[in-house]
Amino acid sequence: MTRWYSEKKREHFYKEAKRVGYRARSAFKLKQIQKKFRVMQEGDAVIDLGAAPGGWSQVAKELVGEGGTVIGIDLLRIEPINGVTFLQGDLTKEPTLQKIMQIIGGDKADILLSDMSPNISGNYSIDQARSIYLCEQALKVTENLLKDGGHFVCKVFAGEDTGDFIQKVHQKFKAVKCYSPPASRKSSSEVYVVARFLQKSHV
Repeated sequence: MTRWYSEKKREHFYKEAKRVGYRARSAFKLKQIQKKFRVMQEGDAVIDLGAAPGGWSQVAKELVGEGGTVIGIDLLRIEPINGVTFLQGDLTKEPTLQKIMQIIGGDKADILLSDMSPNISGNYSIDQARSIYLCEQALKVTENLLKDGGHFVCKVFAGEDTGDFIQKVHQKFKAVKCYSPPASRKSSSEVYVVARFLQKSHV
């Protein structure tokens, strides 16, 4: 695929996001993940890590409906979205986890989403290592925030550490797949790990 075509495709999703009112073209990545894997159902409780600017939270709210719960967390402030609760905080810190648990009301989430990305340095080895660190933090919070049988979707930059991370996911979830949504750029190294059916006995 030529770079011109790749950029054209990227532009298409960007324009389409603007047209339908999504805050980011990444919203289409989540829609494509949902279409293929059906990770969200109406009425689910969803936690969206690294939620800014809110594109994934918008899609999640559409999918879980009025009876569902969507909580987005980011270090950055996020403009409000009707029916979504946003927290500005660090998911690695205990007070943030406590706030999330308060909002869910003592229950746990059906799905944990992470589209977190490190600040890009331009050095791929460093960026990839930072991506793995964020993924491992997201996987770690599944212990406290995700219910037995719940699902986990996580973006990772492909590299030498990716296999080790996927192996850790396999230890906790019954079914694990890697997926590159059509809305991702062909030149992108990002891959989405889609892990279904958390097995608490393995946590």
